[in-house]
Amino acid sequence: MNIQVAVICDAAADYGGKLNILGAFDTIFANSFPATHPQCAIALRLVFQRIEEGSHKLRMNFVDADGRFVMPSIDLPVDVVFPTDASDLVRNFIFNIQQLKFDAPGQYAIDLALDGRQEASILLRVQQQPGPRA
Repeated sequence: MNIQVAVICDAAADYGGKLNILGAFDTIFANSFPATHPQCAIALRLVFQRIEEGSHKLRMNFVDADGRFVMPSIDLPVDVVFPTDASDLVRNFIFNIQQLKFDAPGQYAIDLALDGRQEASILLRVQQQPGPRA
């Protein structure tokens, strides 16, 4: 498997195999903590080779710097079925997340694993909003 895209963003959609991403980011600013981010999405574009045909399990863990879960893990069964004339298969995945709570500023990660093997991490910084300058 090859990960072509793994990003946190404001919104994402799949239109006929085209992955549309709006507002990719790596930092969230909050006025106070705990903070709640109202809505975001994780967008993935994965490419599978014919040898990977079959059933798989995709897992996403959203964790803080100490490895504590920010939200429950997401497990998704992935059935990779190739058309007869294809040598690779592209699949888009979108996870919409609402009311994401952060207890403190710091470094966070969205860890992605396929069949129990870590494949990628999307890093996210959560920071205190800077105050007005004097």
